Amino acid sequence: MSTVFNIEDDKKTPKYMQIVRSVTDAIREGKLKKGDPILSINELSDEFILSRDTVQKAYMHLRKQGYLVSVRGKGFFINRTDVATPFRILLLFNKISNYKKQIYNAFVHAMGEQAVIDLKIHHSNVRLFESFVINHQFEYDYYVIMPHFYDQPEIVEAIIKKIPAEKLIILDKDLTNNYSKYAGVYQDFKNDIYQALESGLDLIRKYNRLVLVYPKMVPYPPEIKIGFRFFCSHHQVDYTIIPELEEGMDAEKGTAYIVIEETDLVNLIKNCRSQKLVIGKDIGIISYNETPLKEILLDGITVISTDHVKMGENAARMILDKKREKVKNPFMLIRRNSL
Repeated sequence: MSTVFNIEDDKKTPKYMQIVRSVTDAIREGKLKKGDPILSINELSDEFILSRDTVQKAYMHLRKQGYLVSVRGKGFFINRTDVATPFRILLLFNKISNYKKQIYNAFVHAMGEQAVIDLKIHHSNVRLFESFVINHQFEYDYYVIMPHFYDQPEIVEAIIKKIPAEKLIILDKDLTNNYSKYAGVYQDFKNDIYQALESGLDLIRKYNRLVLVYPKMVPYPPEIKIGFRFFCSHHQVDYTIIPELEEGMDAEKGTAYIVIEETDLVNLIKNCRSQKLVIGKDIGIISYNETPLKEILLDGITVISTDHVKMGENAARMILDKKREKVKNPFMLIRRNSL
């Protein structure tokens, strides 16, 4: 009977919540059925060296939720197993964009009715992120985090470490070895862009120069620039990095542009039209991150992109299958007419 309880001293979750979740997890997994007895308050207290108040608090919570019933002189029994016991999951994203929505939708769809999911946006603001973690520290079974922060890495590390490793899933970005116990689905930004561009080298060679439009106002992983420079250096491709493409700015004939922000993509297309430059011949365009619109815009915009749907599905699968591993998400160049 005690095997359903998983109570550890080194967990950051309060003991009473560990008791509650041990019972609800056992119900979810079919280990406890209606009418099954569980340890009495004294028995559980003695076995795990817990205070009676802690066990009593947990059992009161379970009774209010309908999981337990007490029978005078006999003890506590499982009252219902048809009570919904979905996972409680908090998603902490850095921003909402078309491709982040794809991750979110794929994750929600894959979890189905087995999860109650809350989404909060930290905007790469360390203090806002800290408030989300601290204020909701014991409320969720899993915390799925996109850790795109560009300042105060030591503080961010300390905040993330407040979450037990078994409840933590890191999305989109790999972290340092200090977080070796967490599960994650990540992009390798430096090597991803290098390998994707290398797979399209035959198309890139059509152009005299390669320009990366890397925004200053909106933060993106610096590894993108590192991988881009490495590719150009290794393959002797003339290149430039600029912060933006303004409307009315001349597009240079014989140049291929890698564009991250969609505003820059729109301005580049407008500038090509005003200069009567043929996209895919006079000018090459590679856009970062796949969206449905890019598949049809200009008869197809070439993209370099991770598989956002796969990322959401992989994260959900780790929870449903109780896996703790790190998985590199697929990244590719999708050839279309703009290159």
